[in-house]
Amino acid sequence: MTTSNNSYPSTRAYRVQVAARQSLSEHFVRFTFSGDEVQHFGTDRLDQRIKLLFPLADGSYTDIGMFSDPRPTMMQWYQAWRLLEEDQRNPMRTYTVRQVRPEQAEVDVDVVLHGTEGPASAWASTAQIGDEIVIVGPDSRADTTNGGIDFKPGEATDLLLAGDETAAPAILSILTQLAEREQAEPGLRYTGHALIEVPSDTDVMDAEVTVPSGMTLTWLGRNGAGHGEKLTAAAKQTAAEFYRDADARASVGANSASAGQDTELVEDENILLWESPDAGSAQRYAWLAGEAGVITGLRRHLVKELGVDRKTIAFMGYWRHGRAEGA
Repeated sequence: MTTSNNSYPSTRAYRVQVAARQSLSEHFVRFTFSGDEVQHFGTDRLDQRIKLLFPLADGSYTDIGMFSDPRPTMMQWYQAWRLLEEDQRNPMRTYTVRQVRPEQAEVDVDVVLHGTEGPASAWASTAQIGDEIVIVGPDSRADTTNGGIDFKPGEATDLLLAGDETAAPAILSILTQLAEREQAEPGLRYTGHALIEVPSDTDVMDAEVTVPSGMTLTWLGRNGAGHGEKLTAAAKQTAAEFYRDADARASVGANSASAGQDTELVEDENILLWESPDAGSAQRYAWLAGEAGVITGLRRHLVKELGVDRKTIAFMGYWRHGRAEGA
């Protein structure tokens, strides 16, 4: 089923070029992508997920119909992409929108540099202004919800955010937008904590974020420590305080089948576990993202050890040690 000329898919592909490249820290670089049709890029932000489709080694893109007219839905061209031989399949990776300026037809995406073994980091290490790439993201003209947003705190204003460097752009985007909401709505005040583990202390990027008035942002440089060690320790300590009173916890036992239990969470090394419920009317809300093993461990700690209702916890396994990201 294709869309008509009078409708637009909620998620679509954009041909763009690198308009600017800015080094943010030792391991982070910001790319500004520009293209005529980016004027229609969705502007919901928060932790808006997008895909970057990278060129093959010869700089080409295999035609899978993603730019056909009328524009196909993502699932239509995605199935064609999956059926390609590996050497013909352009690498695709997931990122977070950092900022959108539709009036200038620009979108910013922050990328973590971690060597040249993976296709994304290899491209980002050498990409220059004028280089072409494809972004798969929301279309503001679509009638349906764009999706791709997992930060759903409902009515909660007391927040706990935790993640590694792959979640840093999402956390910084969320904090910046929450601070904007506070300024726009007198009397609104967000409280809580944000924890971000990054490769080293040289990756602290306080200048890149405005933090809501009642929240704290803590950077945790690994500096040679094991991935997730500092985040796990800090998050457990922070959570003990965050959920210190009984009202912040669910009623564990017969009155609550969703708290204190984790029967639905079966960890599989081949699966990136992902759950982003709407917190509804809960007072507190937790958002966890990053390496799958670390994040599922933290989520399990909140549910099983602290008795937190799992319906108030969003957790996203962005990647897993020893496993290339699937698209």
